[in-house]
Amino acid sequence: MIKGTIDVKTENIFPIIKKFLYSDHEIFLRELVSNAVDATQKLKSFASVGQFKDEMGDLTIKVEVDKKKKTITIRDRGIGMTQEEVEKYINQIAFSSAEEFVKKFKTKTEAESNAIIGHFGLGFYSSFMVSEKVELQTKTYKKGGSTKAVKWECDGSPDYTISESDKKDRGTEIVLHIDKENTEFLEEYRIRELLTKYCKFLPVPIQFGTKKEDEPIEGETDKDGNPKTKSVEKPWIINNPNPLWKNVPSETTDEEYKKFYQELYPMTFEEPLFNIHLNVDYPFNLTGILYFPKVKNSYELQKNKIQLYCNQVFVTDSVEGIVPDFLTLLHGVIDSPDIPLNVSRSFLQSDQNVKKISSHISKKVADKLEDLFKKDREIFEKKWDDIKIFIQYGMISDAKFYERAEKFVLLKNSEGKYFTLDEYSKKIEINQKDKDKRTIFIYATNTEEQFSYIEAATERGYDVLVMDGVLDAHFVNTLEQKLKDTSFARVDSNTIDKLIIKEEADVPSKLDDKQKEDLKTAFEKNIDSKKFEVVFEQMSESDSPVLITQNEFMRRMKEMSAVGGGGGMMMGMGDFPDHYSLIVNANHPVVAGLIEKDEESRNASIKHLYDLARLTKNLLKGKELNDFIKRSLQTI
Repeated sequence: MIKGTIDVKTENIFPIIKKFLYSDHEIFLRELVSNAVDATQKLKSFASVGQFKDEMGDLTIKVEVDKKKKTITIRDRGIGMTQEEVEKYINQIAFSSAEEFVKKFKTKTEAESNAIIGHFGLGFYSSFMVSEKVELQTKTYKKGGSTKAVKWECDGSPDYTISESDKKDRGTEIVLHIDKENTEFLEEYRIRELLTKYCKFLPVPIQFGTKKEDEPIEGETDKDGNPKTKSVEKPWIINNPNPLWKNVPSETTDEEYKKFYQELYPMTFEEPLFNIHLNVDYPFNLTGILYFPKVKNSYELQKNKIQLYCNQVFVTDSVEGIVPDFLTLLHGVIDSPDIPLNVSRSFLQSDQNVKKISSHISKKVADKLEDLFKKDREIFEKKWDDIKIFIQYGMISDAKFYERAEKFVLLKNSEGKYFTLDEYSKKIEINQKDKDKRTIFIYATNTEEQFSYIEAATERGYDVLVMDGVLDAHFVNTLEQKLKDTSFARVDSNTIDKLIIKEEADVPSKLDDKQKEDLKTAFEKNIDSKKFEVVFEQMSESDSPVLITQNEFMRRMKEMSAVGGGGGMMMGMGDFPDHYSLIVNANHPVVAGLIEKDEESRNASIKHLYDLARLTKNLLKGKELNDFIKRSLQTI
């Protein structure tokens, strides 16, 4: 037996490793299983070049829990180690200067230390975060020289022992003696949960326990002719060693993509709209599958659905920085060995590769969308209401994506027809220009509530867009900034003649100034004057006698603030009370008739007109709506 001290020059290293090596202690299992996978993959590589010529046999990595002994064992049949290699790779803590590490750590915060640790090969030592003692037995795959099996033991201090082992088979076995603070990891359900989370797609089979499966009994059937079955105990393989993203895209079917989506999200019942298969080998390595899920107004709840892997080892589902922000709404998997990570594989380190990968993903998504649009526009239009939130988000937040998406972003009008930006601009360029030669896009946010306004606009020959999505308030703002000589006006933001101000002269009023002033006073007495401002305008006799409008700028800012974003000028605007204009048509016969009525009749008529206007805007509710219905019934 050999006794020694691990190559550290301070005893402070182990407490620091135990406390701060990883942000979450559960990562120890991922690291140890990943090391076992690495050892197995190396054996396969040596076999492929003739360096290893024996039978490889079963390469399954086995994880076992013994609750009575309070141990977790990870066993592989990989390359194993000689005594010299144990002393080199285990005792020297992967060539790192632990003294330098401790010195740097003492001047850093816990968060900053994650980046420091990234320069030290401490993966194996994650075992000491949960263990009071660690045993390692290993036997090398090599022939000749010193090939005796080796046993290494350490109790979490710098002192260790090395002795000969009676291990017969090649590979490595690590036994963790779990300490009192981490007994949760002795529960089988907890280990199975962690293996499923972190090791679900590792490239070597991983067994944890057994499970019963029904198998047909050869030659035996029941009375209905169905084969009889028997229950058989089989190894429980946790992972899928050949995930779909490793396949060649051209050789993968739509059905396989849908099946893999269910494997990733077993509790999701809706199929994705479509997918994008990433397969890049230059200037960086990147594979993966991104899915467009069906999302509408609950997009915030759908984030963190993309899983990041490094050589099939799960790293995180928080992919900000790698995936452009607007694409974090997508679901799926990204796998890249070229994304720089610290030792815990949990924190991204910013560098040029990350930026290149992010840019490539954005371009790949744009290319896929454009391809779908060009190949089958009809299907693209059918999916538009589901995918527009991704595209709008991208165009709002990413200037390069905006340039790419201009070709396929769609606008839908109140007739349910779809247009590209270019198509729609040409459609309305003559009829919807104002006196300053600006093109006015008229839009509705609720076709039912704004029905009368839409009808008035279409009777004028105007086209009305439907902009009822959660991001449309922001998207309208973006389009106004990008499109030349263009502005947007919600269909109920003003009277129909003022939505698009033409060169024509104003319509003369049938009421004089004194009559207007008297009626304005009467209206203000019978309405909520804090919420509604009374304005008289000269409109056509065919227009409504009274209607409600809301200032385009203030309403849009309020909506954008409610969704989020827009900068400091909108902070808190979502809390502002709504304010409306009550537009009175000075040329309508009903309004003119109010002058001849006595005060009581005039007040009753004004209240009724006010209620009718609010009813068209869905602003009449509760007791006021009930009173209006009762009054209306009395006139029948």
